Amino acid sequence: MYQILTDHPLQSANSFGIAARSRYAVEIRAEADLPAVLADPRFAGLPRRLLGGGSNVVLTGDFDGLTLLMRIPGRRLAAEGAEAVLVEAGAGEVWHELVAWTIAEGLPGLENLALIPGTVGAAPIQNIGAYGVELEERFDNLRAFDTATGGFVTLDRAACRFSYRDSLFKREPERWIVTAVTLRLPRPWTPVTAYPDLARVFGDRTDVTAAEIFDAVVAVRRQKLPDPAVIGNAGSFFKNPIVPGAQYDDLAASFPGIVGYPQPDGRVKLAAGWLIDRCGWKGRAVGQAAVHDRQALVLINRGGATGAEILNLARQIQTDVRATYGVALEPEPVIL
Repeated sequence: MYQILTDHPLQSANSFGIAARSRYAVEIRAEADLPAVLADPRFAGLPRRLLGGGSNVVLTGDFDGLTLLMRIPGRRLAAEGAEAVLVEAGAGEVWHELVAWTIAEGLPGLENLALIPGTVGAAPIQNIGAYGVELEERFDNLRAFDTATGGFVTLDRAACRFSYRDSLFKREPERWIVTAVTLRLPRPWTPVTAYPDLARVFGDRTDVTAAEIFDAVVAVRRQKLPDPAVIGNAGSFFKNPIVPGAQYDDLAASFPGIVGYPQPDGRVKLAAGWLIDRCGWKGRAVGQAAVHDRQALVLINRGGATGAEILNLARQIQTDVRATYGVALEPEPVIL
């Protein structure tokens, strides 16, 4: 039976460490809890929202409703075949711990996604990606509760409508509650080391192991990004903007050294951190919110920052980047 928490503090449930409270909260530790909680007459008519690790949200104030705290555990080898291995994990599992477990079990494929904060359930919502690998490339299916029909469904990759840092679940946040994710790890495994940070480590080596890539990614991330347990943050705050090739050519002519990654469709993905850094924002603060002094893409809570302060800083950065480069920056975190 689930426990109803009242006037529940959420400061430890969001990686920015923003102080906020929820009128009610319930920890969801099993799929069976969901239909019962959602049908509970005590919550009738109240707004609700879902929090996993809170690593991709900005809380803007107290919430006069029900917060579902996703805590469903579990991870297992679901199936093995000649072409792939399927790994299933509960939505409440910590993403990095799942990646570390797959490496320890000799199941390569997720190593480039090491140390990304958050839970397994949040990974497909954001369609996380890093160091040359996107979640959708390793995704098979997920199980979710559909609040529109009141039943559980299994959705494959096509149904999730993945795109860059986006998915069906971000477009319909009130409808879906992810409870488990199944990942498809390809056989034979091929190391992905072309991303510049990894290429500098491994060069043209062809005998790189998954464990080596895992260790390298962890080392690079720890060097560049602050630990949310020490300094409140939500990782990369802005998406890397994608612009038409012609626009990139104009920018490159005006701003030599601008960082861009060509896309298969002819567009170019710009490095948002480079744009922010060149606008002079690295290390600057607005109130208790600041831009990290080692990675301009990361906004931090220096201590006691409110959601409003974080958003005010973000808006000032967006204004400067648009004025300088004519490029719009879109936040990655969900604003709640």
